[in-house]
Amino acid sequence: MMNVEEIKTAITRLSPQALGELRAWHEQFDSQEWDSQIEADVEAGRLDSLAEDAIRSFRAGDYTEV
Repeated sequence: MMNVEEIKTAITRLSPQALGELRAWHEQFDSQEWDSQIEADVEAGRLDSLAEDAIRSFRAGDYTEV
């Protein structure tokens, strides 16, 4: 397996088209990773206090409509 420096070097050698394909792939990959982390955080209850704070603020009228 390649190390990070080898990957960086390989990326600098990509054609503009291949670099665009890599960017598109990475954007999708990164989004999926983010979604997985958020789902894990929700299931573990790590966002509960944030949700409770938001609900409390809303009920107190502390919000701005957009």
